[in-house]
Amino acid sequence: MTARPAGGHVVSTPGESETDGSYRDFIRQIVDEDRGRVVTRFPPEPNGYLHIGHAKSICLNFGLAAEYGGTCNLRFDDTNPAKEEVEYVDAIIEDVRWLGFDWQDRLFYASDYFQRMVDCAAALIAKGLAYVDELTADETRAYRGTLTEPGRNSPHRERPIAESLDLFARMRAGEFAEGAYVLRAKIDMASPNINMRDPALYRIKKAPHHRTGDAWCIYPMYDYAHPLSDAFEGITYSLCTLEFEDHRPFYDWVVRNCPTGATPRQIEFARLNLTYTVLSKRKLLLLVQEGHVRAWDDPRMPTLSGLRRRGFTPEAIRSFCERIGVAKRDSNVDVALLEHAVREDLNKRAPRVMSVLDPLRVVIENYPEGQVEEFEVQVNPEDAAAGTRRVLFARTLFIERDDFREVPPPKYHRLFPGNEVRLRGAYLVRCTGVARNDAGDVIELRCTYDPASRGGSSPDGRKVKSTIHWISESHAVSGTVRLYASLFTAENPNDESLGDWRTLLNPESLVTVTGARIAASTASLPAGTTVQFERLGYFCVDPDSRPGAPVFNRTITLKDSWAKVASR
Repeated sequence: MTARPAGGHVVSTPGESETDGSYRDFIRQIVDEDRGRVVTRFPPEPNGYLHIGHAKSICLNFGLAAEYGGTCNLRFDDTNPAKEEVEYVDAIIEDVRWLGFDWQDRLFYASDYFQRMVDCAAALIAKGLAYVDELTADETRAYRGTLTEPGRNSPHRERPIAESLDLFARMRAGEFAEGAYVLRAKIDMASPNINMRDPALYRIKKAPHHRTGDAWCIYPMYDYAHPLSDAFEGITYSLCTLEFEDHRPFYDWVVRNCPTGATPRQIEFARLNLTYTVLSKRKLLLLVQEGHVRAWDDPRMPTLSGLRRRGFTPEAIRSFCERIGVAKRDSNVDVALLEHAVREDLNKRAPRVMSVLDPLRVVIENYPEGQVEEFEVQVNPEDAAAGTRRVLFARTLFIERDDFREVPPPKYHRLFPGNEVRLRGAYLVRCTGVARNDAGDVIELRCTYDPASRGGSSPDGRKVKSTIHWISESHAVSGTVRLYASLFTAENPNDESLGDWRTLLNPESLVTVTGARIAASTASLPAGTTVQFERLGYFCVDPDSRPGAPVFNRTITLKDSWAKVASR
């Protein structure tokens, strides 16, 4: 069972399911006790791209509904036209579908309900539960009070109902400038919860909306629109992250006092905090705007579009979200757990190929010129049904430069003058000499092979201590490989004591390798295809690839630190 520490990192055993019955999180315990319908929603604001934190909410909302035979809506809470764009709407729809979830015909927008929300607001005014205020923004802050001091009533709080109704209608008609008036709920300016101190319901904003155009010049505040949208859609469980816990009393107030006939229940859970990562929309937007990354889908970004471009699979992300579960208390999740989920998934599905990132030429001098041999090797040792693939062997090869040392350090067992290694799946070869350029650098190795060692073993039973990968020069293409690492050098880049978070950006988060020798069989694969470069890691074809000029992104290395931690 997953250990849930009071703070710090979440520690989980890879492979364990949070929803297999052995562990029931607090939300499922609530649903079990209620024994009612399950209708959930995923309600993104279309003001940015979805990230891995949103994936947790998506998996929870859609997963919970599926588990209990209910439904889950996709709804855009589009109440702020100044920050919302159709680009974000389209990207969010694509991301949720890519994760594997289907809302069928239940795609909604808060803007679908703008007239109903205005009608509810008028009903609140008529009941004496809302009023039109004309304090300035600075005056409103001054009247609000502090965490330790109660607020003061606005001098307009007792405005006659008829006057507030008239002013609200004129706000709707566009008679007033932005900031001239707001509609506020009349609750309790002395409440210890600042969110209940007469919060704003509507503000004047003369900006075109991406769906309604110029039809509206007043827009509902998020905290007012959100519970109403839930109620209009018959949502039974409104699952929110912990920062909305203090907003729940106002959520309940709106539902209770507006004529909707529904009573959705808000439940808060801990948001995802991931090491070496920022998940703030504001910070992610700055990364794009300031040019620290190429775009929202830069493979270093924690956005779903960035992770997809890097080669992460939806299955791996869903597995990760299942493993971390849901809790009531914030904690940091080690990014190594996400990486482990990706490795585990790709290990099962990614075909193996041999490619060389830093090529060193090898000439096998006793191999017949012009001869080409075929070797049959497994496509994927973890998937017998995938069959075998053909690997071509010839006189001239490339190996990784790191697999050769002219003067080997202690315990170095790879190739050096006089030493013998196994070429993976092919022959045993021995280095007999080197060729240099004018600067004295080694540019080519001279080797011999043992013809009796086909397949990698020798009839005389002699042992070699190292196996290295290789690729035939005439059966490889030159390509570009982008090596990605964590975008930040600090485990918690959100720690304000470390200074400006942008100073913690990793200058080596992207290393571009040109002239890599890539298996020709992979050069025409479609963008998004992931393969394992043997001994090097998992790599994904980037959309920048062109015929004869492939571009691969490194999804993840083969080394798995989380698996080592979990096995202790």
